Amino acid sequence: MSAEPLMEPVMTQDPIDLLIAIEEASVAPIRPEYVDGAAIVPPQPDYNHSKGAVNLTVQLHMAGLDLAGMGMGFRAAHQDGSTMALVIPDFYILHREPTELDSSYLKVHKGWYPIDMIALVGEVTSSNHAMDTGAKLATYAAVGIPVYVLIDRHSRTAHCYTDPVVPSDDPTEAYYDTDDKVDLGGLLRIPAPYPTLDTTPFLQD
Repeated sequence: MSAEPLMEPVMTQDPIDLLIAIEEASVAPIRPEYVDGAAIVPPQPDYNHSKGAVNLTVQLHMAGLDLAGMGMGFRAAHQDGSTMALVIPDFYILHREPTELDSSYLKVHKGWYPIDMIALVGEVTSSNHAMDTGAKLATYAAVGIPVYVLIDRHSRTAHCYTDPVVPSDDPTEAYYDTDDKVDLGGLLRIPAPYPTLDTTPFLQD
């Protein structure tokens, strides 16, 4: 005798509310992220991680890119409007200053801006380097962020990923078609109007 299929709706929790619950349950201050269907708590960045990320952001500002920044959280959505990812990049350049619509989005989504504000996104790997080289890379490509700068302290290389490709409806299959890389300590060229980035600050790792 075969079982009848379950027709009751399945209760699901919005990933934003899940992350809020994790934050509230933690004794230490944390800000978790949501990537590839899982909540993650990134390790606390060490000194060299933070110093290097700040240095790259300063280089961008010195080049006149006033919309370069750090610390804001961004939400990516599936085509049906549900949450795909909640990320806090190590640094980024925005397409625009937040508009009234962006501010309304931030309020509705409880502290997360729309990810389409990002023109360039950057990550510096920590002990969970596979997240930045795998799931986050796919996420950034899936939402069409044109440039992904990755400082991979594990492989001691710096990458400029461009030309995002989304081969199917599955965002985990997205990737960047172009990967320009240098060894840490080298000059990483990224597309105009962005400056070439000096990665020597990461040689201290």
